[in-house]
Amino acid sequence: MRKLIPYIAIITAMLIWAGAGIAVQEALEVFGPYTLIVLRFTLAVLLMLAIGLIFRRSDVLGLQRLEKRDIPLFVLGSLFQPCLYFIFETFTYKSIDSPTIAEAMLSTQPVLAPIFAFVLLREQITRNNIIGIVLSTIGMLMLLLIGSSDFALGDPWGILLAFLTVSMSVSYSVVLRRVPSHYSPLTIVFYVQAFSLCFFYPLWGFTEAGQFLHDTIPHYTTLHQATPLLAVLYLAIFASVAAFVLFCYTVRRIGVTRANVFNNIRPVFTALLMWLIFDERLPIWKMVGIVVIIIGLFISQKYQKT
Repeated sequence: MRKLIPYIAIITAMLIWAGAGIAVQEALEVFGPYTLIVLRFTLAVLLMLAIGLIFRRSDVLGLQRLEKRDIPLFVLGSLFQPCLYFIFETFTYKSIDSPTIAEAMLSTQPVLAPIFAFVLLREQITRNNIIGIVLSTIGMLMLLLIGSSDFALGDPWGILLAFLTVSMSVSYSVVLRRVPSHYSPLTIVFYVQAFSLCFFYPLWGFTEAGQFLHDTIPHYTTLHQATPLLAVLYLAIFASVAAFVLFCYTVRRIGVTRANVFNNIRPVFTALLMWLIFDERLPIWKMVGIVVIIIGLFISQKYQKT
């Protein structure tokens, strides 16, 4: 049963992140993108501080003091994700004409993860890993692209930005494996996101702070809209704290390659959520794509004896 815990954790994280896309759309109806990032991670850091102090002795949720020699590693992790990841992701969606194509390109972490893990961490890549990655990626492309009328790639720079976005996400996973094992997952996520605010606050101050303070807050108090605020709370509590802690826990248990394959299941959860919440049709090719993804995930997680 203990062997299943990392897999339950990573599947839960992917389900939460699938719902985050819907929450972001709702929150952006009121808040600017940098305002949303600042609100999201400020609330997340404060929540983790409280949780870490309450569960100080926990191996997973305890908050520990950061040793000076490890500060550069944590800063590097925060630079990869969320800092550069969110910036590259934003400009990817602006540069690529089709949101479907953009989402497909941003879901290619499982392809890059084994390369990064082998070069930087010397993680073994097995035949099962490769077969599973190929199958789940084919299923993901079936889910996102078949039946879509959006096939224009748009600005070639968008392709480069998508590659950089995915590279930042995978690099963050590599950093997680480099962090000394005595740090709890919550400690890692707390310091990474706290350091990221040192970058995001000045950026927010130069771009959207004035509009937020003088226009958004007065306007929002007159609208009495609960949905955008609930979306921010979802992004802070679940997408920024729970999902990142679960992902960190899993990467440190099963490795970069095997954990990142589960990124291919996010479009599955997105499609199911859209079907459940918005009654969006789930055509037969999407169902087939979901089955192919699940088969690929199963194969990729099986150890191969050589």
